[in-house]
Amino acid sequence: MTWREELDEHGCALIGQLLTPEQCAEIAGLYDEVRRFRSTIDMARYRFGSGQYRYFDHPLPDLVAKLREEFYPQLLPVARDWAAKLNRPAPWPDTLEEWLDDCHRAGQTKPTPILLKYQAGDWNALHRDLYGDLVFPLQIVIGLNKPGVDHEGGEFLLVEQRPRAQSRGTVTMLPQGQGLIFTTRDRPVKSARGWSASPVRHGVSTVRSGIRHTLGLVFHDAA
Repeated sequence: MTWREELDEHGCALIGQLLTPEQCAEIAGLYDEVRRFRSTIDMARYRFGSGQYRYFDHPLPDLVAKLREEFYPQLLPVARDWAAKLNRPAPWPDTLEEWLDDCHRAGQTKPTPILLKYQAGDWNALHRDLYGDLVFPLQIVIGLNKPGVDHEGGEFLLVEQRPRAQSRGTVTMLPQGQGLIFTTRDRPVKSARGWSASPVRHGVSTVRSGIRHTLGLVFHDAA
């Protein structure tokens, strides 16, 4: 099954090795360079869970910017296909630069790539990364540590509210350097009337030991 088929089937898909161990260590090591970030969020303070994450500021690290630019055109056909199935507008232009210009004109000017850090006992509540009216329907998270070596627990959670049915959960352990594409807000699922929007939220299970870093790539900026 290709990642596109898996994404259509489950709402998420692993896409293989994106970063080397050295690149993972380089990005994770940026966490303590506070000047690189526009905001730090303490999840317990806002009842988002437990742990901490930081939003990168401009200019983004070269590798982070490159990943975002390279994946946007690969995800764009899926975004447009899903919009067509749900009879929704598909406002996304051909390049990330054009799309971010649209976001900025709408008042969404803050960069959204995220570096997250979880320690033993930390977790992330189910949520969506929306940030404004303009939303790209897919995003990517990349594991920066080795599960079973650097940390135990901390699985990625995806919960889908199926039409007229109980919710379905998907659990994925992120291998170091590998990326997971997943649904930002909702996705089309077949129904008796054709296609229905199935709302989706994501989170992280409790880290039982060690430290877990991940890089989050969101393709719309924040208000």
